[in-house]
Amino acid sequence: MSQIHVLVINCGSSSVKFSIIDSNTKQAILTGIAERLLSAKASFKLTYQQQNEQFSLKAPFDHEAAIAELVQQLTRLELLDTLSAVGHRVVHGGEHFSEPSLITKEVKQTIADLAHLAPLHNPANLTGINAAEKALGHLPQVAVFDTAFHQSMPEKAYLYGLPYALYQEHDIRRYGFHGSSHSFVAEQAASFIGKPLTQCSFISAHLGNGCSITAIKAGQSIDSSMGFTPLEGVMMGSRSGDLDPGIIFHLIEHLGYSPDQVQNLLNKDSGLLGLSGLSNDCRELEQAALTQDNDRAKLALEIFCYRIAKYIAALSASLTSLDGVIFTGGIGENSSYVREQIINQLSLLNFHLDQDKNQETRFGKSDDISTPSSRYALVIPTNEEGVIASQSIQVLQEAL
Repeated sequence: MSQIHVLVINCGSSSVKFSIIDSNTKQAILTGIAERLLSAKASFKLTYQQQNEQFSLKAPFDHEAAIAELVQQLTRLELLDTLSAVGHRVVHGGEHFSEPSLITKEVKQTIADLAHLAPLHNPANLTGINAAEKALGHLPQVAVFDTAFHQSMPEKAYLYGLPYALYQEHDIRRYGFHGSSHSFVAEQAASFIGKPLTQCSFISAHLGNGCSITAIKAGQSIDSSMGFTPLEGVMMGSRSGDLDPGIIFHLIEHLGYSPDQVQNLLNKDSGLLGLSGLSNDCRELEQAALTQDNDRAKLALEIFCYRIAKYIAALSASLTSLDGVIFTGGIGENSSYVREQIINQLSLLNFHLDQDKNQETRFGKSDDISTPSSRYALVIPTNEEGVIASQSIQVLQEAL
């Protein structure tokens, strides 16, 4: 097994990221994304041999359409026969998976059984797995779980204030998500500041359509904003984040909502989308707020940034020292506006923004956007696909 090319499929709630990773160089041979899924604006982009191509997806603009287009393009580029494995991001592994796993019928069933804990993600992850098995059934398929990195959280961080039997008998606890991303950027941040990871303490903010904030000490997760499901924590693209549980009872008992309607409301109709009434896409809201003077878009972004800053400050209580904050994910890496609003809210923690560096940092660039007197405010592009490929390779090597 001197060389392995791994196709990494990362199906999110509104996107499918994909890449082919060379095991020797750990570099991407091909990368791409299908984004804005489930809308008529859905698009498919790939980069191969420094050439960028873009295609429109066909109705119904969903994950299956994206996977079908991926297979078609890999066939056209004669890359299918170079693959040795397929690695899949799976969001929720519960307490069943603390390590990557070869995908079997039993593993798929467990992922499906956990879908109610990640309704926007596990079903999409399974769609990617099933489509890849159908098109690439001769290749081993590996699942890498978002929750695995957070298994290092202590009981004081992952237990709820509920009867202990609910944890013992039903695994009701906080799990944390975006583990591959948080793990990767913490390693990169330690290298950036020239300090051993085992001596570093960071708060990592993965900001995209889904958002999570994680406190990382010595390379391990010690607390995170997401919990039993990816719904807990900061407000997100279409998810509400934290709210008073009494609101759910009120919706059901007084406003006639069914449990399914509540689930849909909190996961798909809330967050930036619900507050703005316009979009769950931060790019569209920034344009509306800054160029069209849209008050609802401004309000949605203000609440979004405030909640993130509030969580960063709260998670600092889990640490005895703090080297800095890390911004990553599509919004964290590219939105200078969002980063500015968050950092300006954190002056009490000695975070201060260098405006010029902040404006210049985007599109895959790593940098420190803080002033010399500030704690580090780092922008680190994530590489979840690279982590998934490396862990997939490890699973295959251990299976030999």
